Amino acid sequence: MTMPAVLTTIIIYARNIHKTVAFYSHYFGFETTGAITEGLVELKASQGGINILVHQAAKSVKLGQAGVKLSFDVEDIAAFVLAAQAQGLAFGTIHQANGYQFANTKDPDNNSISISSRAFRNNSTV
Repeated sequence: MTMPAVLTTIIIYARNIHKTVAFYSHYFGFETTGAITEGLVELKASQGGINILVHQAAKSVKLGQAGVKLSFDVEDIAAFVLAAQAQGLAFGTIHQANGYQFANTKDPDNNSISISSRAFRNNSTV
C-alpha cells in the first residue's frame, strides 16, 4: 500500500530571492518574515493553499521554463487584473473558457503564473 502524499509546498528557484519574495508577497498576499534559513525563504499562503519556498538558483539553472505554471484561484479576474495593474503588474488578455476566465503573467524569474476563476464556475454550465 502506498503512503499518502499531500502537496503543501512549491519551491521556486530565483536569481534574486528578495525580489521574488517581494513579488509574491505584494501581488498575491503571501506572508513572510523574509529571513533566509537554510538557503530558503518561506512564503505562507495567508488565505490557505500551498506555501512557497524561494531558493537561490544556481547560475547553471535555466529559469522560466513552461514545464510548471502556478495557478491562483481568483473569483473576479477583471477586478484582480485591474488592481494588479494599478500596482505595476501587467497580465495578458483575459481569456474566456468553459464557464470561467483566466489571465497570465510572469514573475521576476520569468516563471509562468495564471489567475483563474475555474474553481468558482457554476458546474451546471460545464
